[in-house]
Amino acid sequence: MHGREAAYALGWEHGYWYGQCEALIQSIPQSVQIRPIHVLFVATGKGFPYSPLDEAIAETLRMLAVRVSIASAKLPVAEIAARLRPDVVIVLDGLEFETTEVDAIRREGIRIVVWFTDDPYYTDITSRLAPHYDHVFTLERTCVPFYQALGCQNVHHLPLGVYPTVFRPGNPPRSARKEISFVGSAYWKRVGFFDQISDYLQTKDTLITGIWWERLRDYSKLAPKITSRWMEPDETAANYNGAKIVINMHRAHDDESFNNNSLAINAVSPNPRTFEISACATLQLTDIRMDLPLYYLPDIEIVTYSSPQEMIEKIEYYLAHEQERRLIALRGLHRTLREHTYVKRLETMLAILFGV
Repeated sequence: MHGREAAYALGWEHGYWYGQCEALIQSIPQSVQIRPIHVLFVATGKGFPYSPLDEAIAETLRMLAVRVSIASAKLPVAEIAARLRPDVVIVLDGLEFETTEVDAIRREGIRIVVWFTDDPYYTDITSRLAPHYDHVFTLERTCVPFYQALGCQNVHHLPLGVYPTVFRPGNPPRSARKEISFVGSAYWKRVGFFDQISDYLQTKDTLITGIWWERLRDYSKLAPKITSRWMEPDETAANYNGAKIVINMHRAHDDESFNNNSLAINAVSPNPRTFEISACATLQLTDIRMDLPLYYLPDIEIVTYSSPQEMIEKIEYYLAHEQERRLIALRGLHRTLREHTYVKRLETMLAILFGV
């Protein structure tokens, strides 16, 4: 009987929390400005894991423009643009999009812009692409002067954001709940950090999801807590919702794994995961990037760490202080939905391109 009562109390608590999140979501105005423009959106053409981002941007643009046409970077986009005559062509990522296509579109007198999604990690490649565009948008602030120095006249810092249709609070089953979660690939700098906290994480109800984690020095200690694969966005959102604390660890600008940043341009802007975790109303414990306070107030809307020991101390503290943990998570959710959705980001882009 006691077990049934405990389960009922736990279920009621989770349901009440989910209701709090839904009430907060409903309190935030959702009105958008629909512009009388035609946008031709060029998706990355890179497949998973970029395809969910393609979908998020395409669906958001449909909310903001009277007409939206979609093309893949693999298609003859210049021919499509010449036939459709859009007001602007927006290229996402652009790494798989030939500059001959960009030049042909500009010769037609059609504006074409690119939004780089992985700066500064591919700047060896994007440096050759950026000068071909009318406008360059980059998620990394330090890359603005980099592209300007290449002769690009219109360069704008525009972080990625969150697609709240997918990343939102949920109420997963008890079997899907954990104390601590981390989602991401095991780049070498991350491996070095996790090597220092493996003994601690082994003692907690932990879930690590991503590839390359066999690189860990003591992989066998954490192997039962590691799921080695990519997750779809809805799975990732469920993962965040099921955790009491989600760790965010930014990719190092000089990591040796798949890094095309030979100039070692530093990264100061938050990664997209910052917004996605907070959109799920989960306490986010993140490493510090210089620009983070521009997006979230540390210790009010998000929690930071600067060393393995500080991470452990803060995990222990917030696991023991449930109400404080949830209050910070709610504040993070509120800030995210007010300021960091793809609607907000694309409204900013279109205001730059077409005026307020």
